[in-house]
Amino acid sequence: MAPTSTYRVQLHPGFQFADAAAVVGYLADLGLSHLYCSPYLQAAPGSSHGYDVTDPQRFNVELGGAAGHAQLHEALVTAGMGEVLDIVPNHMATDPSNPWWWDVLENGRHSGFAHYFDIDWASGAERILVPVLGDHYGRLLEAGEIVVRREDSRLVVRYGEVALPLAPHTLAPLFAAASRREGGEALAGFAERFESLAVSRATDPSLVPAEAAVVRQLLEELAQRCAADEGLCAALDGQLAEVSGDPEQLDGLLQAQHYRLAYWRVASEELHYRRFFSIETLAGVRIEDPEVFEATHRLVLALAGDGTLSGLRVDHLDGLRDPEGYLERLAEAAGGVWTVVEKILEPGEALPRRFLTAGTSGYDFLTRVNNAFVASESEKQMTELYQHFTGELGSYDTVLRAAKQQVMASELAVEVERLTGLLAGICARHRRQRDHTWSELRSALSELVASYGVYRTYQRPGQPASPAEREHVTAALERTRAARPDLDGELLGFLAELAIGDHTGTEEIELALRLQQLTAPVMAKGAEDTAFYRYNRLVSLNEVGGDPGVFGRPLADFHSDTAAAAEAWPEAMLTISTHDTKRSADVRARINVLSELPDGWAAAVERFAEVNERHWGRAAPDRNAEYMLYQNLVGAWPIESDRLAAFMAKATKEAKVHTSWTDPDTGYDESLESFVRAVLDDGVFLAELESFLARSRLVERGYRNGLAQVALLCTCPGVADLYQGNELWDLSLVDPDNRRPVDYEVRRQALARLERGEPGQLPDGSAKLQLVRALLRDRRQHPAEYLGAPYEPLEVEGPAAGSLIAFKRSSRAVLVACRSTLGEEELKSTTVRLPGRRGRNLVTGEATEGGRASSAELLGRLPVAVLATSPD
Repeated sequence: MAPTSTYRVQLHPGFQFADAAAVVGYLADLGLSHLYCSPYLQAAPGSSHGYDVTDPQRFNVELGGAAGHAQLHEALVTAGMGEVLDIVPNHMATDPSNPWWWDVLENGRHSGFAHYFDIDWASGAERILVPVLGDHYGRLLEAGEIVVRREDSRLVVRYGEVALPLAPHTLAPLFAAASRREGGEALAGFAERFESLAVSRATDPSLVPAEAAVVRQLLEELAQRCAADEGLCAALDGQLAEVSGDPEQLDGLLQAQHYRLAYWRVASEELHYRRFFSIETLAGVRIEDPEVFEATHRLVLALAGDGTLSGLRVDHLDGLRDPEGYLERLAEAAGGVWTVVEKILEPGEALPRRFLTAGTSGYDFLTRVNNAFVASESEKQMTELYQHFTGELGSYDTVLRAAKQQVMASELAVEVERLTGLLAGICARHRRQRDHTWSELRSALSELVASYGVYRTYQRPGQPASPAEREHVTAALERTRAARPDLDGELLGFLAELAIGDHTGTEEIELALRLQQLTAPVMAKGAEDTAFYRYNRLVSLNEVGGDPGVFGRPLADFHSDTAAAAEAWPEAMLTISTHDTKRSADVRARINVLSELPDGWAAAVERFAEVNERHWGRAAPDRNAEYMLYQNLVGAWPIESDRLAAFMAKATKEAKVHTSWTDPDTGYDESLESFVRAVLDDGVFLAELESFLARSRLVERGYRNGLAQVALLCTCPGVADLYQGNELWDLSLVDPDNRRPVDYEVRRQALARLERGEPGQLPDGSAKLQLVRALLRDRRQHPAEYLGAPYEPLEVEGPAAGSLIAFKRSSRAVLVACRSTLGEEELKSTTVRLPGRRGRNLVTGEATEGGRASSAELLGRLPVAVLATSPD
């Protein structure tokens, strides 16, 4: 059974299972049915998010371990709440605390876990690249920054905080040399035993997994001997110190390992394992292998099987080789527990109906709601303002294409090269494509990928492509030919055929599957992590799941899309803020108001720039960044300079125009930070800012937009998800800003005041809390009114009809004003035909009559009205 509502919490060492258990009672009082937890399986030490899993078979000890989770579960049972968990099937962390990855580094391709990770052993590369060095390998080796040492029961290679194993076959010479120092037989015995292992492994590599336990046993025995014999310990440590101090010896030892230590910049071109996006510390997992699926899901499935978990959210579905097959296996293994997937849908794209899921985690709903609050009629003025102020004349599509090409040429170059190699082998067997150069193949591939209008298709071996998938690839082909008429058209057509699965050879199928795993990160890195920070026409549109090139949509589209969602995915998750959104819903609610005030905003921006021109340093002013700054400033005001400076530093590095994470421009970075801090310390500018906010009533209008968004979240078809702390106003920017601690005591006190009958107020957010409480409680008490109930638009007539969303869900009627500039006369002259003969406002308690009603009467106190109607 689906939840009626969920509340997302971010677990980390500073907010553990016990802390979550302590707020369960408050959440139950608020009306929530389920707690929705970020990943809590064992992650890398100090993880602030849990997506870097190192051991999926146990609870994270830094969150309280199994005992802590049991405490949380007991609190949920007592409160009558369930639990939903965010799971990470696509990747694991390459941290030393990951026993599977450690074993692969220790034993190479013959490790018992080598097939767990998506490593391209077929490429002929026997050594796994470990690109963690801050400089070139030889320089750091000779500088003494790479050493070997004994740490408890392990012999490791150490570089700063990075620890790596030594392969068992390389240990015998170390022990033999150390035994000559000791003059005894103990270390010589270890040398003989490791030499015996090395011989047997060389003779029969299949013995490696079985002998891994023997290696661990020997190293544990060594630790015990060292603890009891200082002389033995000193001899071994002395030998390791000698090797560490001799670059020739140390290099020889390192060259014999199953991995290659390298400068971090090498990763973009030489890595041969699939990553999560471009993060080399997150290695792709071959979840399509039944053994890997069982091993990585053992604990999660046990929790689902005994009823501890009521639901799952699958992270990064698009990273999987076979998403559809994965969902089928998960549904069978988990007993059909309610499951949603993190899937970003582009405009016009639909989630495949064949997927065994309740739907997406809600970014499509977020975009649908956000577009309803943007005044589309202002697009021309807002575009001209942006172009005039910044000099940025390109369309969003142009910006996005360039961003995709840039990430494929840099961060994702290794993935492009690997696929180019696969394509070259295929073309060599097709005589009409045989004589293309590597450069031609790479260009054709990257141009087609850059032309994809969706994250990926879902082609499966042996199955015909769906009409939608064929349409997506055909559209990409047409865009590629239009953008690059110089490329060989027949080659592009052949590549499109491969992409859609029209060729059935083994390598041809492999290319189709790998291509789908490439287009997704290219879109994500190109759009969310680059273009969203370059194209700043109206930054509230630059949101995960959104399209900044679409400047709002008519309310008729909102109705048709929501009705379609009610029919296809009635139990999908709905959200308007998450841990990954670029701005909270309340920040976007304010920024959207700017679209209703294009003239006033244009005058304000020109004045802001005039006042602040003196604060730019020696670096040339970056008008695009400045325009982004002003929008975020009004959206999150008041905001501390540290928070805003950190946001702008991240935004400009993500944009990759003047600076970036990999190639920072210190001069630009310092100049920008100085500018941000000077702006927030300038009394003249702050007076201008406050004057604009007062004249435009932007903060109040933003609050009213925020209430309207929450009303849609809690009444539209699907499961309403509330992100931690967002029951009050939350003016957060992109992570880590949106993962700051939540003050639950303030929220408890606000809820207590409402329980005493005190009315909610806009400025402190208690009006939002009042709305959330009323609607979530109604959802919990009357789930049939929301889950599975059809969505029916209500008839609205009058001058404000184009700015009011009105619909019915069973016996619940909802009216939402999505234009903050609506005047009282417009509302008075606009009527809504209500169902039933009478009703009651669930938020205010006021009685209403059925039939045609004035929207001014319904929206007198709040910009929303949710009515429980009755036929009698």
